[in-house]
Amino acid sequence: QVQLVESGGGLVQAGGSLRLSCAASGRTFGSYAMGWFRQAPGKEREFVATISWSGSRLYYADSVKGRFTISRDNARNTVYLQMNNLKPEDTAVYYCKRIGFPTDWGQGTQVTVSS
Repeated sequence: QVQLVESGGGLVQAGGSLRLSCAASGRTFGSYAMGWFRQAPGKEREFVATISWSGSRLYYADSVKGRFTISRDNARNTVYLQMNNLKPEDTAVYYCKRIGFPTDWGQGTQVTVSS
């Protein structure tokens, strides 16, 4: 099992930016796809973005297209989520996940966007 640790969350005003990081343990980080998900209060966890093992294929939820960018650095065992033009509806706990492994989730990092 891989250990995933998110960081970079915080409080930001609408229109601002944050960069989330997810550091993974293990030697095989570069062998699998990674994703970001989020869960707002009272709502189900939802998909945000995924990136293939090589970084060549990227997928985004419609709600974040054009504002968020997922990337990865396999040498650092880290996946990133650059979030620009943040909106209050982006407020949620953000989780990273190893795709294809149901139990491989990080502990989450809180993102709060004030209006």
